[in-house]
Amino acid sequence: MCTFITLKTFFGIFIAFIALWNIGYVDANDAVNGYSKTNGNQETLQAASHDEINMSLRNSSSDNDTKANITTETTTLTTTTKGKPTSPPCKETAEKEHKSSLTIFFILLVLVICILIIHLLLQTNFHYLPESIAVVLIGALIGLVLKFFTFGNWRSEEAFSPTIFFIILLPPIIFESGYNLHKGNFFQNIGSILVFAIIGTLISAIIVGGGVYLLGQMDVAYKFTIVESFAFGSLISAVDPVATLAIFHALDVDQILYMLVFGESILNDAVAITLTTTALEFKDPNLVGSGAGAFFHAVWRFCLMFFASSAIGVVFGLTSALLLKFIDLRKTPSLEIGIMLAFSYLPYSLAEGLQLSGIMAILFCGVVMSHYTHLNLSPVAQITVQQLFRTVAFIAETCVFAYLGLAIFSFKFIVKPAFVIWSIALILIGRAINIFPLSFILNYFREHKITRKTQFIMWFSGLRGAIAFALSLQLESSEEKSYVLVTTTLIIVLFTVMFLGGATMPLMKVSTGCISVVVKLLTWHFSILGSISGTDIC
Repeated sequence: MCTFITLKTFFGIFIAFIALWNIGYVDANDAVNGYSKTNGNQETLQAASHDEINMSLRNSSSDNDTKANITTETTTLTTTTKGKPTSPPCKETAEKEHKSSLTIFFILLVLVICILIIHLLLQTNFHYLPESIAVVLIGALIGLVLKFFTFGNWRSEEAFSPTIFFIILLPPIIFESGYNLHKGNFFQNIGSILVFAIIGTLISAIIVGGGVYLLGQMDVAYKFTIVESFAFGSLISAVDPVATLAIFHALDVDQILYMLVFGESILNDAVAITLTTTALEFKDPNLVGSGAGAFFHAVWRFCLMFFASSAIGVVFGLTSALLLKFIDLRKTPSLEIGIMLAFSYLPYSLAEGLQLSGIMAILFCGVVMSHYTHLNLSPVAQITVQQLFRTVAFIAETCVFAYLGLAIFSFKFIVKPAFVIWSIALILIGRAINIFPLSFILNYFREHKITRKTQFIMWFSGLRGAIAFALSLQLESSEEKSYVLVTTTLIIVLFTVMFLGGATMPLMKVSTGCISVVVKLLTWHFSILGSISGTDIC
C-alpha cells in the first residue's frame, strides 16, 4: 500500500515537472519567434498542470499531504513567475513623449506671440484694449488658423483642460496676488467682502438658477432639470479672480473698488464650488436629505471649506517663516528660493487633496508669507522671489486667456440663442440685486461709504472667466445638455471679459449720467444678440 501511494505521489510530481518544462519551452519559442499569444498558452498550460496535480493529491494519504502541498505551491509560484516575461518598452511611451513635446512647443509658441503683442500695446500706449482681451483675441485667431491646419493632432493641443487649469495655471496667479496684496485695505474691508462673497453669490445663484428653470418650464428657453439649473446658476455666479485682476491691473482702479471686487472674486470661488457641489448632490437625495437638512449641509460645507482652507494657508505660511528664521540659508539664495517655491504650492495641493478650497489656502499663505517669511530672506532672494512670482503669474494668466480664445474653435458647440440671451440677462439682474441692496445696507456700518459710482462699476465689472468655464466642463449630464451648458458658459465668459471688461475704462471716466450710458450700451448689445436669436447654430 505504501509503495502504491509513493508511486502515485511520484507520478504527480513528474507531471508537474513535465508541465514546467513545457511552459519553459513555449516561453523560449515565443521569445524567439515573437509569438503574440504567449500569455494565453501559458494560462492554459498552468490550468492543465494544476488540475493534474490536484487530482493526484486527492488520492494521496495524509502522510504525504504536506509534501504535496509544498510542491504545489512551489509549482504555482514558478509557473506564475515564468508566465510573465519582461516585455520590451512599449511604442506608446515614445508616442506620448512626442505628443507632449508638441504640446509644449505649441504652448510656448502661443506665449511668445502673446508677449510680443502685449509689448506692442505697451509701446503704443493703447490703453483702450486691455491686455487680457488682446490675448483672448490672439488665441481665437490662432484657433481659427489651426482649425484649417491639418498637420498633426492640433485639436488635442489646443483643448482647454480643467485639470491643467486648476492644478498648474491658477495657483501661481492667486499666490502672487496674495503675496503683493495691500493687506491693510483688504482686512479693513473684510466684512463687506464676506457679505458680497457669501450672501451676494447665494442671491445671484438663486436668481439665475430659478430663472433658468422657470424659463425652461415655460418653453421660453432650453429646458433643464431643477438640479441642473441651480448647478449652472451656482457656477456662473462666481466672479472670476483671474479676469478681474487682469482688467483692474490694466485700468489702475481705485484701491477700495479693487479690494471689494478682488476680495469678492477670491472668496466667492469657495461659495460657488460649494453651491455647485451641493446642487449636484441633490441628484441623490439620500446624500443631503431635504429641506432644513440640505440647508445646514451646505452651510457646514462652506464653513468647513472657508475656515479649514484658511487655516491650512496660515499654517504653511508661518511654518515657512519659522523655517527660514531658525535655519540660516542666506548664504545660498538658491536654497531660499527653492523653499519659497515649495511652500507657495504646498497649501494648494493639500487643500485640493482634502476637497477644500485651494484658492483660499494659497491666498492666505501668500498674505502670511509676504508679511513674515519675506523679511527672513536675503536681499538677493527678496528681489528674485518677487520678480519670479510676478513672471510665473504673468505666464499662467496669459495661458489662461489664450486657451479661452482657443476654446472657441476647439470644442463642439451647440448654441441655443434664447438660452444664452436669457442667461446673460439673468446674470445682470442677479448681480444688480446682489450689489445695490447689500451696498445700501453696508453703508450704515462703513466709515468709508461705497459710492453710487463704485456700486455701478462693481455691478458692471462682475466678470466671469476660466473658473466658471472649467466647472462647466466637469458637470455630468446628457451629451446634448453638456454641450449646451459648456457653450453658453463660454459665450458668457467671452461676453463679460470682452464687452463688460472692455467697457469698464470708458465707464469709469463718466461721472454723471453713467446709468443711462450703460443702459444704452446694454440695449445695443442685446439688440445685436436678438438679431441672431432666430438662428440655431449646432
